[in-house]
Amino acid sequence: MKTFVIALCFVSVLAPAISGAAQTPGASGELSAFNPLIDSPKPADASTPTLTIDEVERIALAENPEIHVAARKVSMAEAHVPTTGRLDDPQLMVRNWQVPLSKPWDYNAAQNMLMLSQSFPGPGKRTLQTSIAESDVTQAKNGLEAVRLQVRVQVRKAFFDLLLAQEEMRIHDQHVDIARQAVEAARIKYTVGKVPQQDVLKAQLAMTRLEEHMIRFDRDAEIACTRINTLLGRDPATPIRVQGDFGIRTDLPDHKKLQQLSLSSRPDLLEAQAVADKSRQEQALAGRAFVPDFSIAGGYMLMPAGSDPRNNYMFEGSMTLPWLNRHKHDAEIKESAVKVTEQDAEVAAMRNAAFGQINEALAEARSAQRLARTYHDSLEPQAEATLHAAVIAYENNQTDLLDLIDSQMAVIDVNLAWFQSMGEFATSMADLELAVGAPLDKTLGGTQEQPQAAAPEATR
Repeated sequence: MKTFVIALCFVSVLAPAISGAAQTPGASGELSAFNPLIDSPKPADASTPTLTIDEVERIALAENPEIHVAARKVSMAEAHVPTTGRLDDPQLMVRNWQVPLSKPWDYNAAQNMLMLSQSFPGPGKRTLQTSIAESDVTQAKNGLEAVRLQVRVQVRKAFFDLLLAQEEMRIHDQHVDIARQAVEAARIKYTVGKVPQQDVLKAQLAMTRLEEHMIRFDRDAEIACTRINTLLGRDPATPIRVQGDFGIRTDLPDHKKLQQLSLSSRPDLLEAQAVADKSRQEQALAGRAFVPDFSIAGGYMLMPAGSDPRNNYMFEGSMTLPWLNRHKHDAEIKESAVKVTEQDAEVAAMRNAAFGQINEALAEARSAQRLARTYHDSLEPQAEATLHAAVIAYENNQTDLLDLIDSQMAVIDVNLAWFQSMGEFATSMADLELAVGAPLDKTLGGTQEQPQAAAPEATR
């Protein structure tokens, strides 16, 4: 990066003033208290494995507790299917008729009957019951895919948050030494009376601003690490090292193509459609309410002693008469029809909301992409050129230290804004994948440009 070369020029300009510190009495006096303000770079723990975005996603999809819960719901729905569409349990009945009250133990004087019966639902009802249960399985599977998608998007956001915090800390580390040199140079010149106290205070302010940045970066990195560990089902305090880049997409897909893709890949839309299909099957089952159910029974009858014949058998058949309860069944059919229209309206509303989310996320991604390109192609070179001109002017005594520090802080601000816009782009792309319901890089096969080298490792 050009900034590093200009930073070397900045240090070379300040070096003569710093070298005079050894010959200036009290050179380490009033500003020595500001040295602890800037943290030194923290060395990475070599024992902690480095994870890429693909590795973090793979671990999350295998270990996330919420995914495990959704998977068990699928297993429960699948286990319920074999229990539907089955016949009711057969019934065994024992009946004793005309047992004398004077001799309640004398069953030879009574009619004794042993009967076995079985009920049968009307034709087509069992098949529809099984189809409804299978719809519950489809709904549970779509719910599982929705959880997996949500976890994947959350992982990507947390990953890029951590990567952004690392890049911000890297920029901070690049400018720490320069800020210290500026403070020392201002202090020495103030000691010999060459600059006013304002220069000293301005240099101190630059160091304090860097410290303020570092506090925010540490907070953001810690929060991102906690979120990643939680999504991975691990202890939130587990050390994490990540590496990767933000990957600015050169050509964002058209919203029409994304909308069509969402209809076949977005889990919540598929789940809502499965619920609508289930309501239609329930309507079909309600429509068979006027199909009667049947029951048959057969048994053995032992007549009282002396009867001829004494051993007999019997057969019995029965059926329901739904036509005599028409008001009830008509209401059930009407209720199921209303439920179908309600589910269809809900599917249409969800599709409309999904299309809106796609357009919003796409607009956010396009805006962040343009910002990143503007910072990289225009603002960063302009800020670096301003700093370079300030260095040359300071070498020729044409400007003061305050202008030089302002130019340096401008470069820092532009670099931070550049990485923040790239982080916003990565977050917007994750939101776009959530709105579409599928990974865009694998589904659409988009190309990407890399306006920067792969980012160094982020370690917490």
